[in-house]
Amino acid sequence: MVQITTNMGKTHTSHPEHELELKNYRKPYTCDGCKGHGFGKRYRCEQCDYDLHEDCMFTTPTTSHKFFRNSTFKFYEQPPRKCNKQYCDDCKRYCDACGKHVKGFVYHCPKTLKDLHPCCRNLKNELEIDGIKFRLRETVSKCSWCNQTKIKDSLSKIKGWSYVSECDTYNFHVYCAMEMVVEGWKDGTANDHDCLALENLDLRSIQSHLNRNRGRGNKYLRIVKIFLKTIISILIGDPTNTLASVLVDLLV
Repeated sequence: MVQITTNMGKTHTSHPEHELELKNYRKPYTCDGCKGHGFGKRYRCEQCDYDLHEDCMFTTPTTSHKFFRNSTFKFYEQPPRKCNKQYCDDCKRYCDACGKHVKGFVYHCPKTLKDLHPCCRNLKNELEIDGIKFRLRETVSKCSWCNQTKIKDSLSKIKGWSYVSECDTYNFHVYCAMEMVVEGWKDGTANDHDCLALENLDLRSIQSHLNRNRGRGNKYLRIVKIFLKTIISILIGDPTNTLASVLVDLLV
């Protein structure tokens, strides 16, 4: 729940001491709500070094999602637990969209035990890339990136969601789409957390993947690049695609 206090800032129940102001720094951060990575826009308390994704800032007490029609999700600042032990594998919860461990803010359905990160709850249902429409779906076929149906690095058995083209040629796990960009920034900014300069972006893993798949044709490579551009734009809040275009153009 958010409480509006002034025209300049807002307070959040997770940080009621100070107002949070909308900032747009070109550097990565860790959201203090869901504990996930973030880029660009965030609601921030400079005094406490406290940041929230926009989706984590503006949550609702309850919500729903078309993929889980029998679920009514309630918002929790901490994931529900079965016991009071500090470390308990049985109590770990995983997002049913991206498959990642839920460490903080979450939408949870007590009835169906489904979980969604706030950012995953608000993923776009459709993307259009180079004239090809991608729709968000529950994963049923192999991901074009990791070549697996199950999310490669997830500790859960959750298959998660994918963006799938209408022609069924291209299929990208939400997890893979985000990780390939996040890892590039994590690797590239390991020694400089204050800057998101282009020279700090490590594109080696992405470039390696493209090199391995050159046999699939130029159209595949073009679609992957444009898909990357779209995901980067979503992650860093760059609706003009200007920065995203420069980043992806570094992939030769």
